[in-house]
Amino acid sequence: MSNTFDPDHLRASLQPLSARQPMSDEGLAYQRFYTLAGLGRDGLVNSRLGRFEVGGYEIVTQLWMPENPVATLVLVHGFYDHMGLYRHVIEWALELGFAVVSCDLPGHGLSSGSRASIIDFAEYQLVLDRLFVEAETLQLPKPWHLCGQSTGGAIVIDHLLNHGDESPAQGQSILLAPLVRPRGWTWSKVSYYLLRAFVKGIDRRFSENSNAPAFLPFLMADPLQPRRLPTAWVGALAKWIERIEHAPRSRRSPLIVQGESDMTVDWSHNLAVLNDKFDHPQIFMLHEARHHLANELPEIRERFFEFLTRRMVQTQIS
Repeated sequence: MSNTFDPDHLRASLQPLSARQPMSDEGLAYQRFYTLAGLGRDGLVNSRLGRFEVGGYEIVTQLWMPENPVATLVLVHGFYDHMGLYRHVIEWALELGFAVVSCDLPGHGLSSGSRASIIDFAEYQLVLDRLFVEAETLQLPKPWHLCGQSTGGAIVIDHLLNHGDESPAQGQSILLAPLVRPRGWTWSKVSYYLLRAFVKGIDRRFSENSNAPAFLPFLMADPLQPRRLPTAWVGALAKWIERIEHAPRSRRSPLIVQGESDMTVDWSHNLAVLNDKFDHPQIFMLHEARHHLANELPEIRERFFEFLTRRMVQTQIS
């Protein structure tokens, strides 16, 4: 069977998740390529792809539904990422009996939009809000938990600081290597303001952001990986950082997992900000872990998943 798929053709063929559209051959090829098929214990998880429109984008979404789910995990991927890179997080959630719903952000993965670009981070909030509508339409079981990696964490942070008390996701919020400021932000910001009138983007530099030796080669061969860093995204990030660092405090208490060998985000600064913005967030540090925690070595994933599982079980009981 072929593992080839055309992102634009696949997206155009999709209906809303609520239509319960059977998986096409191209959809199955996508799932095989990213090992998203047959997840969960005994392979009894129902999985399907769908599409919704918001903010001028066509957003591809995906649902994994175990038998008799007890809660839902709303999963938000990071910058340059897409749903296909999150198998380990999805499997962990399925083991806990959670349904998992996710989507590719604008300009990422199977969704439409200029690759890896955005004009304003508020567009990400529109997508997250629309994903909640999908979960409500599908009557996914509550509580709804949030999980965001890196920029996905930034999206969750923004949501919690501005809508925490009214959020439909009143379960736990998980931040994996969350972005507030990237590493070397001062120089990056200066470069942006100097170059923005002349440069629309720069070639992406792939870096070792996981200790797993096979992850970087896979990223470099991944057909859904953007190859350039758009200047517009850096400008949107600059505005977002100022907004978040001046936002009011939240009574929410997220779970934060952070690697001390993370060379992508300015994690010491970020944790100080998050400690100030949230009510006693629970932080789990991993000395050797790098940035892409969702694709770290199995032994590293096992350690932070154990931490998260204990907290999630406590939430379910309470």
